[in-house]
Amino acid sequence: TFTSPLTLPLLVFSEPGIIVKKNVIGVLGENGIGKTTFVKILAGAEKTNKGKVNGDVKVSYKPQYINTESEELVRVVLETAIEKLDSLVIKPLNLDPLFDKKICNLSGGQLQRVAIADCLQRNANLYLLDEPSAYLDVEQRLLVSKVIGNFMEHKGASALIVDHDLLFLDYLSKTIMVFDGEPAISGVAKGPFTMNEGMTMFLKDLAITFRRDKESNMARINKPDSVKDREQKNSGKFYYV
Repeated sequence: TFTSPLTLPLLVFSEPGIIVKKNVIGVLGENGIGKTTFVKILAGAEKTNKGKVNGDVKVSYKPQYINTESEELVRVVLETAIEKLDSLVIKPLNLDPLFDKKICNLSGGQLQRVAIADCLQRNANLYLLDEPSAYLDVEQRLLVSKVIGNFMEHKGASALIVDHDLLFLDYLSKTIMVFDGEPAISGVAKGPFTMNEGMTMFLKDLAITFRRDKESNMARINKPDSVKDREQKNSGKFYYV
């Protein structure tokens, strides 16, 4: 388990949260509310000016903004993943065709997949991925979701995923953290919660509702003021159960 209570001028935990092994936790909240600051602090990329992070936990971090200027070949960057994670990461993310390309010559989507694999190839207990769905199409996002979930099960590790794609987080996450507060002023980290509790809290603030598509079994956002939207809001069920 991992426990990390933080008390900061701009970022506060409502109470200590616990992350268990093999869990994938989605992190939700408005822009500028402290989500990226939160994972940067856990990764050691940003220091606290009050409070501390407790716990002897090895962390691997994929930042939101990825270095695009490297002249290194993909096969050099992903040497460990190629050797040890071929069937778990390399093949599912279709990275083989990129091995002889330089990082600086990759497209946005290619760079994102390489960055995710780079994060996962490091030995860690907690994996922090900031905006891993950026530049990826719908099919690639589903693939990344499966790779991250399968990897955490195989490794016995945990992941915190910060992303703006609600459907991506819904598909990927087992539990949810919700950031509340005033953007650029203060943020309060709450959770982790069950998917129903966390998503309901977040969706209610946005005044939108989710349903599950009967044919695809995937989450769908209801059209505002549609029959289904009004029906779910009247019953208090902003998130499908």
